[in-house]
Amino acid sequence: MANPEHIDLLTGGRVLTNRLILDPHDAATQFAKTPQGWLVLAGGNGCGKTHLAVAIAKQCLDQGATVLFAIVPDLLDVLRSTFSPPPHAGNAFDEEFRTMREVEVLILDDLGAEQGTPWAMEKLFQLLNYRYNARLATVFTTNKVGLEGIAPRLRSRMSDRRLTRIVTLADAQDVREMELDMAAQVEAPPQDEHSQNIPYA
Repeated sequence: MANPEHIDLLTGGRVLTNRLILDPHDAATQFAKTPQGWLVLAGGNGCGKTHLAVAIAKQCLDQGATVLFAIVPDLLDVLRSTFSPPPHAGNAFDEEFRTMREVEVLILDDLGAEQGTPWAMEKLFQLLNYRYNARLATVFTTNKVGLEGIAPRLRSRMSDRRLTRIVTLADAQDVREMELDMAAQVEAPPQDEHSQNIPYA
């Protein structure tokens, strides 16, 4: 996960300087200042979705809000690991699930990447349906542009314009590829007309 100490939401940060994603930046800034409703950040790999989500988490924490940040497949693993079927059912699952449902700000990273069992997908629906009905502040990141591939029951709630703002990070270059390109440029020695390539022995 990105280090929130190295992210400055309001001044833009290294990812947010791309002019093509100023609208997602504005949406994230607005949500972080007043966490209300649902915000969906959609886009391809490496376009800055998680960077924005972590920045939102940091600012909400700085403002005194209670925040839970979770990668969706990991969240489902936590639920499975704490669940025990009757008669061995304990309180661990109920407490964990209640925390997820009721936390002031919930940030779910990589929605749509989960390979869930029917049980896990039902729990994910119950979690989000609770937050939908209670209108609790929730942020999603997803590679599923247009919410294609999201389970229909979840998609119907995430598409409710009365609650949700969907922001697509379009045409943004993969940040990881940009960093690799920059590193390669720094490491490559300058060539001049007198230099020659000498093969390694």
